[in-house]
Amino acid sequence: MNIALCHFRVGETDGVSLEMEKWKKVLEKMGHKVYLLAGSLGEEEGIVIDELHYQHPINNKIVQNGYERMYEYDSVNPFSDQLFQYASQIEDALLKAIDRYELDIIVPNNIWSLGWGLSAGAAFAEAVKKRSIRAVAHHHDFYWERTRYGHPTNAVVTGLLEEVFPPRSNLIRHVTINKIAERELSLRKGIHSQVIPNVFDFDAPLWELDDYNKDFRERLGIKETDILVLQATRITERKAIELAIDVVAAMQSPGLLHHLKKQQLYNGKSFGDEDQIVLVLAGLSEADDRYIPALKKKAAANHVKLIFVNDRIQASRCVQNGDKHYSLWDAYVHADLITYPSILEGWGNQLLEALFAKKPVVIYEYPVYETDIKPLGFQVISLGNSHETGTDGLVQVDNQKVHEAASASIQVLIDPEYRADMVEDNFNIAKKYLSYTALEKLLSKLF
Repeated sequence: MNIALCHFRVGETDGVSLEMEKWKKVLEKMGHKVYLLAGSLGEEEGIVIDELHYQHPINNKIVQNGYERMYEYDSVNPFSDQLFQYASQIEDALLKAIDRYELDIIVPNNIWSLGWGLSAGAAFAEAVKKRSIRAVAHHHDFYWERTRYGHPTNAVVTGLLEEVFPPRSNLIRHVTINKIAERELSLRKGIHSQVIPNVFDFDAPLWELDDYNKDFRERLGIKETDILVLQATRITERKAIELAIDVVAAMQSPGLLHHLKKQQLYNGKSFGDEDQIVLVLAGLSEADDRYIPALKKKAAANHVKLIFVNDRIQASRCVQNGDKHYSLWDAYVHADLITYPSILEGWGNQLLEALFAKKPVVIYEYPVYETDIKPLGFQVISLGNSHETGTDGLVQVDNQKVHEAASASIQVLIDPEYRADMVEDNFNIAKKYLSYTALEKLLSKLF
Protein backbone atom coordinates (compact mmCIF):
# COMPACT_ATOMS: atom_id res chain seq x y z
CA MET A 1 0.00 0.00 0.00
CA ASN A 2 0.96 3.64 -0.41
CA ILE A 3 1.04 5.27 3.02
CA ALA A 4 1.70 8.88 4.05
CA LEU A 5 2.93 9.60 7.57
CA CYS A 6 1.79 13.17 8.27
CA HIS A 7 2.85 15.78 10.81
CA PHE A 8 3.62 19.47 11.13
CA ARG A 9 7.36 18.70 10.89
CA VAL A 10 9.63 15.73 10.28
CA GLY A 11 13.37 15.14 10.22
CA GLU A 12 13.90 16.77 13.61
CA THR A 13 14.74 15.42 17.07
CA ASP A 14 11.30 15.86 18.66
CA GLY A 15 9.67 12.66 19.88
CA VAL A 16 6.98 12.58 17.19
CA SER A 17 9.50 12.91 14.35
CA LEU A 18 11.60 10.11 15.84
CA GLU A 19 8.64 7.75 16.17
CA MET A 20 7.55 8.50 12.60
CA GLU A 21 10.99 7.43 11.38
CA LYS A 22 10.62 4.15 13.26
CA TRP A 23 7.17 3.51 11.78
CA LYS A 24 8.51 4.33 8.32
CA LYS A 25 11.33 1.78 8.61
CA VAL A 26 9.03 -0.95 9.88
CA LEU A 27 6.25 -0.28 7.34
CA GLU A 28 8.79 -0.32 4.51
CA LYS A 29 10.15 -3.62 5.83
CA MET A 30 6.56 -4.90 5.63
CA GLY A 31 6.57 -4.02 1.92
CA HIS A 32 4.66 -0.73 1.90
CA LYS A 33 5.62 2.44 0.04
CA VAL A 34 5.87 5.13 2.71
CA TYR A 35 5.93 8.91 2.23
CA LEU A 36 6.56 11.62 4.79
CA LEU A 37 4.14 14.55 4.49
CA ALA A 38 4.70 17.68 6.58
CA GLY A 39 5.12 21.43 6.70
CA SER A 40 8.89 21.04 6.94
CA LEU A 41 11.11 18.05 6.19
CA GLY A 42 14.49 18.85 7.76
CA GLU A 43 16.98 16.67 5.89
CA GLU A 44 14.32 14.13 4.91
CA GLU A 45 12.67 13.64 1.53
CA GLY A 46 8.92 13.83 1.27
CA ILE A 47 5.84 15.88 0.48
CA VAL A 48 5.73 19.48 1.70
CA ILE A 49 2.53 21.36 2.45
CA ASP A 50 3.76 24.78 3.49
CA GLU A 51 0.59 25.61 5.41
CA LEU A 52 1.28 22.69 7.77
CA HIS A 53 4.52 24.29 9.01
CA TYR A 54 4.69 24.16 12.80
CA GLN A 55 5.44 27.89 13.05
CA HIS A 56 3.43 29.18 10.09
CA PRO A 57 2.45 32.78 10.95
CA ILE A 58 -1.23 32.25 10.14
CA ASN A 59 -1.42 29.20 12.39
CA ASN A 60 0.42 31.06 15.16
CA LYS A 61 -2.15 33.84 14.87
CA ILE A 62 -5.02 31.34 15.09
CA VAL A 63 -3.46 29.67 18.14
CA GLN A 64 -2.86 32.95 19.95
CA ASN A 65 -6.36 34.29 19.27
CA GLY A 66 -8.10 30.94 19.69
CA TYR A 67 -6.57 29.93 23.02
CA GLU A 68 -5.03 32.99 24.66
CA ARG A 69 -6.85 36.22 23.80
CA MET A 70 -8.93 37.35 20.83
CA TYR A 71 -7.08 40.58 20.04
CA GLU A 72 -6.47 40.56 16.28
CA TYR A 73 -10.06 40.07 15.10
CA ASP A 74 -13.06 42.33 15.60
CA SER A 75 -15.32 39.36 16.27
CA VAL A 76 -15.56 35.59 15.98
CA ASN A 77 -16.70 35.74 12.34
CA PRO A 78 -13.45 37.00 10.76
CA PHE A 79 -11.52 34.60 13.02
CA SER A 80 -13.67 31.71 11.80
CA ASP A 81 -13.37 32.85 8.19
CA GLN A 82 -9.57 32.85 8.29
CA LEU A 83 -9.41 29.53 10.15
CA PHE A 84 -11.55 27.73 7.58
CA GLN A 85 -10.01 29.53 4.60
CA TYR A 86 -6.63 28.33 5.84
CA ALA A 87 -8.10 24.83 6.31
CA SER A 88 -9.28 24.90 2.70
CA GLN A 89 -5.74 25.62 1.50
CA ILE A 90 -4.38 22.67 3.48
CA GLU A 91 -7.20 20.43 2.29
CA ASP A 92 -6.58 21.30 -1.38
CA ALA A 93 -2.88 20.51 -1.06
CA LEU A 94 -3.62 17.27 0.79
CA LEU A 95 -6.16 16.13 -1.82
CA LYS A 96 -3.60 16.77 -4.57
CA ALA A 97 -1.04 14.69 -2.66
CA ILE A 98 -3.55 11.86 -2.15
CA ASP A 99 -4.29 11.82 -5.87
CA ARG A 100 -0.75 12.31 -7.15
CA TYR A 101 0.83 9.65 -4.95
CA GLU A 102 -2.21 7.34 -5.08
CA LEU A 103 -2.28 7.14 -1.31
CA ASP A 104 -4.21 4.30 0.29
CA ILE A 105 -3.82 5.35 3.93
CA ILE A 106 -2.85 8.58 5.67
CA VAL A 107 -1.40 8.57 9.19
CA PRO A 108 -1.90 11.95 10.89
CA ASN A 109 0.47 12.29 13.86
CA ASN A 110 -0.94 14.65 16.52
CA ILE A 111 -2.86 16.50 13.81
CA TRP A 112 -6.16 15.25 15.27
CA SER A 113 -5.14 15.28 18.91
CA LEU A 114 -2.97 18.18 20.03
CA GLY A 115 -5.12 21.14 19.04
CA TRP A 116 -2.15 23.12 17.71
CA GLY A 117 -3.35 23.02 14.12
CA LEU A 118 -7.08 23.71 14.21
CA SER A 119 -7.19 24.33 10.46
CA ALA A 120 -5.08 21.25 9.78
CA GLY A 121 -7.39 19.06 11.85
CA ALA A 122 -10.43 20.29 9.95
CA ALA A 123 -8.65 19.91 6.60
CA PHE A 124 -7.60 16.31 7.19
CA ALA A 125 -11.10 15.37 8.36
CA GLU A 126 -12.64 16.83 5.20
CA ALA A 127 -10.07 15.12 2.98
CA VAL A 128 -10.92 11.74 4.50
CA LYS A 129 -14.61 12.33 3.74
CA LYS A 130 -14.07 13.56 0.19
CA ARG A 131 -11.71 10.77 -0.88
CA SER A 132 -13.08 8.04 1.41
CA ILE A 133 -9.47 7.33 2.25
CA ARG A 134 -8.55 5.24 5.26
CA ALA A 135 -6.66 6.89 8.11
CA VAL A 136 -4.73 5.64 11.11
CA ALA A 137 -4.66 8.50 13.60
CA HIS A 138 -1.51 8.32 15.73
CA HIS A 139 -2.13 10.34 18.88
CA HIS A 140 1.03 11.16 20.84
CA ASP A 141 -0.37 14.11 22.84
CA PHE A 142 -3.93 15.31 23.47
CA TYR A 143 -5.11 18.88 23.87
CA TRP A 144 -6.62 18.14 27.27
CA GLU A 145 -3.13 17.25 28.55
CA ARG A 146 -1.84 20.80 27.93
CA THR A 147 -2.95 23.86 29.86
CA ARG A 148 -2.56 26.18 26.85
CA TYR A 149 -5.51 24.49 25.10
CA GLY A 150 -7.74 24.48 28.17
CA HIS A 151 -9.47 27.84 27.71
CA PRO A 152 -10.70 28.41 24.14
CA THR A 153 -11.67 32.02 23.50
CA ASN A 154 -14.72 31.22 21.36
CA ALA A 155 -17.28 28.59 20.38
CA VAL A 156 -15.63 27.88 17.02
CA VAL A 157 -12.52 26.52 18.73
CA THR A 158 -14.58 24.64 21.31
CA GLY A 159 -16.64 23.03 18.56
CA LEU A 160 -13.60 21.98 16.54
CA LEU A 161 -11.94 20.44 19.58
CA GLU A 162 -15.08 18.43 20.21
CA GLU A 163 -15.74 17.32 16.63
CA VAL A 164 -12.31 16.95 15.02
CA PHE A 165 -9.86 16.23 17.86
CA PRO A 166 -10.14 13.45 17.02
CA PRO A 167 -12.92 12.90 14.47
CA ARG A 168 -15.24 9.92 14.59
CA SER A 169 -15.43 7.94 11.35
CA ASN A 170 -15.58 4.33 10.22
CA LEU A 171 -12.64 5.18 7.95
CA ILE A 172 -10.41 6.16 10.88
CA ARG A 173 -8.65 3.88 13.34
CA HIS A 174 -6.95 5.35 16.36
CA VAL A 175 -3.60 4.67 18.03
CA THR A 176 -2.54 5.92 21.46
CA ILE A 177 0.92 5.52 22.97
CA ASN A 178 -0.02 4.45 26.49
CA LYS A 179 -2.87 3.04 28.55
CA ILE A 180 -3.65 6.33 30.28
CA ALA A 181 -4.23 8.05 26.93
CA GLU A 182 -6.26 5.06 25.72
CA ARG A 183 -8.54 5.31 28.75
CA GLU A 184 -8.93 9.09 28.52
CA LEU A 185 -9.81 8.96 24.82
CA SER A 186 -12.46 6.36 25.56
CA LEU A 187 -13.92 8.28 28.51
CA ARG A 188 -13.89 11.71 26.87
CA LYS A 189 -14.81 10.83 23.31
CA GLY A 190 -16.13 7.29 23.34
CA ILE A 191 -13.40 6.34 20.86
CA HIS A 192 -11.59 3.00 21.01
CA SER A 193 -7.87 2.98 20.30
CA GLN A 194 -5.03 0.51 20.04
CA VAL A 195 -2.03 1.15 22.29
CA ILE A 196 1.26 1.07 20.40
CA PRO A 197 4.21 1.98 22.63
CA ASN A 198 7.31 3.85 21.60
CA VAL A 199 10.00 1.42 20.50
CA PHE A 200 13.72 1.19 19.81
CA ASP A 201 15.85 -0.83 17.39
CA PHE A 202 17.19 -3.50 19.73
CA ASP A 203 18.73 -5.36 16.78
CA ALA A 204 21.04 -2.45 15.94
CA PRO A 205 24.80 -2.74 16.66
CA LEU A 206 25.51 -1.94 20.30
CA TRP A 207 27.15 1.39 21.09
CA GLU A 208 30.76 0.73 21.99
CA LEU A 209 34.03 2.46 22.79
CA ASP A 210 35.90 3.23 19.56
CA ASP A 211 38.57 5.50 18.13
CA TYR A 212 36.15 8.40 17.72
CA ASN A 213 34.57 8.48 21.17
CA LYS A 214 37.47 7.20 23.28
CA ASP A 215 38.48 10.79 24.19
CA PHE A 216 34.95 11.83 25.27
CA ARG A 217 35.78 11.97 28.98
CA GLU A 218 39.14 13.60 28.46
CA ARG A 219 37.69 16.42 26.37
CA LEU A 220 35.09 17.10 29.06
CA GLY A 221 37.63 17.08 31.88
CA ILE A 222 36.31 13.83 33.36
CA LYS A 223 38.86 11.25 34.52
CA GLU A 224 38.61 7.58 33.56
CA THR A 225 38.17 6.71 37.24
CA ASP A 226 35.47 9.33 37.88
CA ILE A 227 31.87 8.10 38.06
CA LEU A 228 29.91 9.57 35.13
CA VAL A 229 26.19 9.85 35.87
CA LEU A 230 24.33 10.75 32.67
CA GLN A 231 21.11 12.75 32.42
CA ALA A 232 20.42 12.34 28.69
CA THR A 233 17.08 14.15 28.47
CA ARG A 234 16.36 17.68 27.40
CA ILE A 235 16.59 20.15 30.27
CA THR A 236 13.06 21.11 31.22
CA GLU A 237 11.13 21.29 34.46
CA ARG A 238 9.13 18.08 34.09
CA LYS A 239 12.37 16.10 33.76
CA ALA A 240 12.94 16.89 37.49
CA ILE A 241 16.72 16.89 37.11
CA GLU A 242 16.95 18.17 40.69
CA LEU A 243 16.21 14.60 41.80
CA ALA A 244 19.34 13.42 39.98
CA ILE A 245 21.29 16.02 41.98
CA ASP A 246 19.74 14.66 45.18
CA VAL A 247 20.80 11.11 44.32
CA VAL A 248 24.39 12.09 43.46
CA ALA A 249 24.60 14.15 46.65
CA ALA A 250 23.47 11.13 48.66
CA MET A 251 25.97 8.88 46.84
CA GLN A 252 28.67 11.24 48.12
CA SER A 253 27.74 10.69 51.77
CA PRO A 254 30.75 9.44 53.79
CA GLY A 255 29.35 5.95 54.33
CA LEU A 256 28.54 5.29 50.67
CA LEU A 257 31.78 6.86 49.44
CA HIS A 258 33.63 4.53 51.79
CA HIS A 259 31.96 1.53 50.10
CA LEU A 260 32.83 2.93 46.69
CA LYS A 261 36.49 3.44 47.56
CA LYS A 262 37.17 0.17 49.34
CA GLN A 263 35.98 -2.05 46.47
CA GLN A 264 36.89 -2.26 42.81
CA LEU A 265 34.37 -0.82 40.41
CA TYR A 266 32.33 -3.05 38.10
CA ASN A 267 34.76 -2.27 35.26
CA GLY A 268 37.91 -3.20 37.18
CA LYS A 269 38.90 0.39 37.94
CA SER A 270 39.30 1.92 41.38
CA PHE A 271 37.64 5.06 42.73
CA GLY A 272 40.07 7.04 44.89
CA ASP A 273 40.24 10.16 47.03
CA GLU A 274 40.95 12.37 44.00
CA ASP A 275 38.04 11.02 41.95
CA GLN A 276 34.57 12.54 41.64
CA ILE A 277 31.01 11.58 40.89
CA VAL A 278 30.05 13.86 37.99
CA LEU A 279 26.50 14.57 36.79
CA VAL A 280 26.58 15.18 33.03
CA LEU A 281 23.62 16.94 31.40
CA ALA A 282 23.60 16.19 27.67
CA GLY A 283 20.29 17.67 26.53
CA LEU A 284 19.24 20.98 25.07
CA SER A 285 17.62 23.40 27.49
CA GLU A 286 13.94 24.13 26.87
CA ALA A 287 13.29 25.34 30.39
CA ASP A 288 12.17 28.57 31.96
CA ASP A 289 15.06 30.99 32.51
CA ARG A 290 14.95 30.27 36.24
CA TYR A 291 15.36 26.50 36.05
CA ILE A 292 19.04 26.06 35.18
CA PRO A 293 20.18 28.67 37.75
CA ALA A 294 18.08 26.81 40.33
CA LEU A 295 19.76 23.51 39.37
CA LYS A 296 23.21 25.09 39.58
CA LYS A 297 22.42 26.59 42.97
CA LYS A 298 21.16 23.25 44.30
CA ALA A 299 24.19 21.39 42.93
CA ALA A 300 26.62 23.89 44.47
CA ALA A 301 24.88 23.70 47.84
CA ASN A 302 25.17 19.90 47.77
CA HIS A 303 28.73 19.82 46.36
CA VAL A 304 27.60 18.03 43.20
CA LYS A 305 29.67 18.62 40.08
CA LEU A 306 27.44 19.46 37.09
CA ILE A 307 28.74 19.50 33.53
CA PHE A 308 26.55 20.78 30.68
CA VAL A 309 27.70 19.17 27.41
CA ASN A 310 24.95 19.88 24.88
CA ASP A 311 27.32 22.13 22.94
CA ARG A 312 29.41 19.00 22.31
CA ILE A 313 26.47 16.80 21.28
CA GLN A 314 24.93 16.64 17.80
CA ALA A 315 22.40 14.32 16.17
CA SER A 316 25.38 12.45 14.71
CA ARG A 317 29.15 12.65 15.02
CA CYS A 318 30.76 15.53 13.17
CA VAL A 319 33.56 18.07 13.16
CA GLN A 320 32.37 21.68 12.77
CA ASN A 321 34.84 24.53 12.39
CA GLY A 322 37.53 22.31 13.84
CA ASP A 323 35.43 21.38 16.90
CA LYS A 324 34.74 17.70 17.47
CA HIS A 325 31.13 16.82 18.28
CA TYR A 326 29.82 13.52 19.59
CA SER A 327 26.48 11.79 19.24
CA LEU A 328 24.31 11.21 22.29
CA TRP A 329 25.14 7.52 21.91
CA ASP A 330 28.80 8.31 22.66
CA ALA A 331 27.73 9.80 25.99
CA TYR A 332 25.90 6.58 26.87
CA VAL A 333 29.04 4.53 26.14
CA HIS A 334 30.98 6.42 28.81
CA ALA A 335 28.18 6.56 31.39
CA ASP A 336 28.37 4.46 34.54
CA LEU A 337 24.80 5.21 35.59
CA ILE A 338 21.75 6.84 33.95
CA THR A 339 19.28 9.10 35.75
CA TYR A 340 15.72 9.40 34.45
CA PRO A 341 13.75 11.19 37.18
CA SER A 342 11.00 12.66 34.98
CA ILE A 343 7.70 13.19 36.75
CA LEU A 344 5.70 13.20 33.50
CA GLU A 345 6.31 11.42 30.18
CA GLY A 346 4.11 10.25 27.33
CA TRP A 347 6.34 7.20 27.17
CA GLY A 348 10.07 7.49 27.84
CA ASN A 349 12.52 7.41 24.94
CA GLN A 350 15.62 8.03 27.06
CA LEU A 351 14.61 5.08 29.20
CA LEU A 352 14.60 2.88 26.09
CA GLU A 353 18.02 4.25 25.15
CA ALA A 354 19.40 3.41 28.59
CA LEU A 355 18.03 -0.14 28.35
CA PHE A 356 19.61 -0.55 24.92
CA ALA A 357 22.91 0.85 26.20
CA LYS A 358 22.84 -1.78 28.97
CA LYS A 359 23.19 0.76 31.75
CA PRO A 360 21.47 0.75 35.16
CA VAL A 361 18.82 3.45 35.52
CA VAL A 362 17.62 5.57 38.42
CA ILE A 363 13.98 6.38 37.74
CA TYR A 364 11.05 8.22 39.22
CA GLU A 365 7.96 6.09 38.63
CA TYR A 366 5.92 8.56 36.56
CA PRO A 367 2.32 7.57 35.76
CA VAL A 368 2.91 5.98 32.33
CA TYR A 369 5.88 4.07 33.69
CA GLU A 370 3.59 2.57 36.31
CA THR A 371 0.77 1.66 33.92
CA ASP A 372 2.66 0.53 30.81
CA ILE A 373 6.34 -0.12 31.51
CA LYS A 374 6.71 -1.38 35.07
CA PRO A 375 4.45 -4.42 34.46
CA LEU A 376 6.98 -5.68 31.88
CA GLY A 377 9.35 -6.49 34.75
CA PHE A 378 12.33 -4.19 34.38
CA GLN A 379 14.85 -3.88 37.22
CA VAL A 380 15.39 -0.20 37.98
CA ILE A 381 16.59 1.91 40.88
CA SER A 382 13.40 3.60 42.02
CA LEU A 383 12.74 6.99 43.59
CA GLY A 384 9.15 5.97 44.19
CA ASN A 385 5.99 7.45 42.69
CA SER A 386 5.20 10.32 45.04
CA HIS A 387 6.60 13.84 44.93
CA GLU A 388 5.88 17.39 45.95
CA THR A 389 7.15 20.80 44.90
CA GLY A 390 9.27 22.78 47.34
CA THR A 391 9.20 26.51 48.02
CA ASP A 392 12.06 26.89 45.53
CA GLY A 393 9.87 25.41 42.79
CA LEU A 394 11.93 22.22 42.57
CA VAL A 395 10.60 18.68 42.85
CA GLN A 396 11.23 16.72 46.04
CA VAL A 397 10.77 13.07 46.99
CA ASP A 398 11.05 11.44 50.39
CA ASN A 399 14.63 11.49 51.73
CA GLN A 400 14.44 7.79 52.51
CA LYS A 401 13.74 7.07 48.82
CA VAL A 402 16.72 9.20 47.79
CA HIS A 403 19.08 7.38 50.16
CA GLU A 404 17.77 3.97 49.09
CA ALA A 405 18.34 4.93 45.45
CA ALA A 406 21.84 6.20 46.23
CA SER A 407 22.71 2.97 48.06
CA ALA A 408 21.38 0.88 45.16
CA SER A 409 23.39 3.03 42.74
CA ILE A 410 26.59 2.31 44.66
CA GLN A 411 25.71 -1.40 44.55
CA VAL A 412 25.54 -1.46 40.73
CA LEU A 413 28.87 0.37 40.59
CA ILE A 414 30.77 -2.16 42.73
CA ASP A 415 29.02 -5.49 42.02
CA PRO A 416 29.76 -6.53 38.42
CA GLU A 417 27.69 -9.73 38.50
CA TYR A 418 24.61 -8.03 39.94
CA ARG A 419 24.98 -5.19 37.44
CA ALA A 420 25.40 -7.52 34.45
CA ASP A 421 22.35 -9.60 35.39
CA MET A 422 20.27 -6.44 35.76
CA VAL A 423 21.19 -4.79 32.46
CA GLU A 424 21.09 -8.01 30.41
CA ASP A 425 17.65 -8.93 31.76
CA ASN A 426 16.40 -5.42 31.03
CA PHE A 427 17.78 -5.52 27.49
CA ASN A 428 16.10 -8.85 26.78
CA ILE A 429 12.72 -7.72 28.15
CA ALA A 430 12.87 -4.52 26.10
CA LYS A 431 13.86 -6.44 22.98
CA LYS A 432 10.85 -8.71 23.42
CA TYR A 433 8.22 -6.02 24.01
CA LEU A 434 9.60 -2.68 22.77
CA SER A 435 11.57 -3.50 19.62
CA TYR A 436 10.96 -2.98 15.91
CA THR A 437 9.88 -6.63 15.75
CA ALA A 438 7.23 -5.97 18.40
CA LEU A 439 6.14 -2.85 16.49
CA GLU A 440 5.80 -4.84 13.26
CA LYS A 441 3.42 -7.29 14.94
CA LEU A 442 1.23 -4.42 16.13
CA LEU A 443 1.28 -2.52 12.83
CA SER A 444 0.34 -5.66 10.91
CA LYS A 445 -3.09 -5.40 12.57
CA LEU A 446 -3.60 -1.90 11.14
CA PHE A 447 -2.02 -2.00 7.68
